[in-house]
Parts: sequence; structure tokens; C-alpha cells
Amino acid sequence: MKRTEQREHIFKLIFGVEFNPPEELAEQIRLYFEQAEIVDEKDQRYIADKTEAVAAHIEEIDSLISRHSTGWKITRMNKADLSVLRLAVYEMKLDEDVPVSVAINEAVELAKRFGGEDSPSFINAVLAKMAD
Repeated sequence: MKRTEQREHIFKLIFGVEFNPPEELAEQIRLYFEQAEIVDEKDQRYIADKTEAVAAHIEEIDSLISRHSTGWKITRMNKADLSVLRLAVYEMKLDEDVPVSVAINEAVELAKRFGGEDSPSFINAVLAKMAD
């Protein structure tokens, strides 16, 4: 499975974090893998590990998002946009394996698929401020 595909699965799991208690994350991941029929254990481990890492840093990530999303509170953001931003900010600031430009580009692509009409430009603007 390509990283872009893995990233989409991570995004979907992060989206679910908004609606489930943190202590249920492991069970949510297990159920997701059953439903998505991801059989490759290497892919499952990468997706689960990165999802758990993002979830473990949500407060720090949300603080960064808040500082760079002028005029937008986390609580008012579209949940898909927030999930895309959380993943991208994690990759930009805490994942040394992902170049900043790749994190931004992948986030914009996720926003095109899962966000609203203005999501790609919003995501790009927030992440560009953060990258400076």
C-alpha cells in the first residue's frame, strides 16, 4: 500500500477520534481494520502507530493549529478539515520522515476529497503559515 493510501486511512481514523473517547482508540482501530479489510500487517502497524501518535499529541497539535488559523477556533472548524490539519501538523512538526512540502501537498489532496469547497485553500493557508 502506498503512503498516500495509508495516509487516507489515518485521516479516517483521526476523524473518528473526534467522536469517541480516547480510551476506545485501540478498539476503534481494530474495528476499522476489520471493516476496511486491510490485511497487510505492515500497513496495519504503520496506520495504527501513526494514528495513535497523532491522538497522543492532539493538544499540542490543536494549539499550533489555533495559533495559525486566524479567526477560526478549533471548535468551529469543519471536522474533516480539522482531521486533515491534525495529520498534516503532526507530519510537519513531529514526524521526521515526512518532508514539510509532502505533508502540505497530501493535506490539500485529502481536503479536496473529503472537505468542503473552500477546504483546500483553507488547509493550504493554515499550513503555509505554519511552515514559515
